[in-house]
Amino acid sequence: MSRLPMHLAIVALVAFGTATAPAEAARPKTLRIGFAPFENQAEVMKKAQPVVRALSKMLGMPVQPFVAGDYPGVVEAMKGGKLDVAFYSPAAMVMAERVAGARVILKSMYKGRAVYYASIITRQDSPIRKLSDLKGKTFAFVDPGSTSGGVYPKVMMMKAGLNPNRDLSRVINAGGHDAAILAVYNRKVDAAATFANDTRGDDVPWKHILKGDARFIRALAYSAPIPNGAVAVSASLDAALTARVRQAFLDLGRTADGRKELSKMYMIESFAPAVASDYDPVREAFTMVGLSLK
Repeated sequence: MSRLPMHLAIVALVAFGTATAPAEAARPKTLRIGFAPFENQAEVMKKAQPVVRALSKMLGMPVQPFVAGDYPGVVEAMKGGKLDVAFYSPAAMVMAERVAGARVILKSMYKGRAVYYASIITRQDSPIRKLSDLKGKTFAFVDPGSTSGGVYPKVMMMKAGLNPNRDLSRVINAGGHDAAILAVYNRKVDAAATFANDTRGDDVPWKHILKGDARFIRALAYSAPIPNGAVAVSASLDAALTARVRQAFLDLGRTADGRKELSKMYMIESFAPAVASDYDPVREAFTMVGLSLK
């Protein structure tokens, strides 16, 4: 089946997609939850199963998981009426709000923090020492719809005087943070974008993925703080069910088992109430890279 390239799909969603107000509140018999493809689809689906089972028990209803092949896919699924709830990256959250009428209800928390960072990495033995050195180099983004793996790294480059659309010799969209990191490790690209939970290099994904070989990877730069990912509901979801879903997620993050499974799935531990304005920095980043949501 043919499909738009991911960067064109995002532009189409943002520029032309508009949400239609629902005629009446939806009260589904089965709750359909979408998961962003932080890693490959099969791995995300596997790690999501304990969370899905816990939510089904808490809500007293079947929960059906869905993992898209890319970040815009979760937005498209909610826009098409195929999802009631979804985990979104911050960038996908503001896209879903704009084109699907998604309503943010929670933000994820990790070690008491509601923010994380984008990082640009290279190999330890690379001659690249500053962002401007990326000119003419090969680069791996995660996905155009990934906040830390797409949007914010482009902002970082632009602030360093680079045009990410012109100044890189070759660009790939790796599809997952693990794949972007491995592309650098295996010398398929000179540098890549991924996320980081701190700017000291202590809690970073290349340490989790590469283990002892993480010593071969070096962070070139970190972004400004990014608001954590969100849980959002469909514009049509019944208010009473929305409240139950919100409480179920909050309760999940208050149990030892729940925190353990959330950490395995997305490296998050719990949730906190969220409002749309929490994601204003992401909207500003979108505008900088030419994807205005206004």
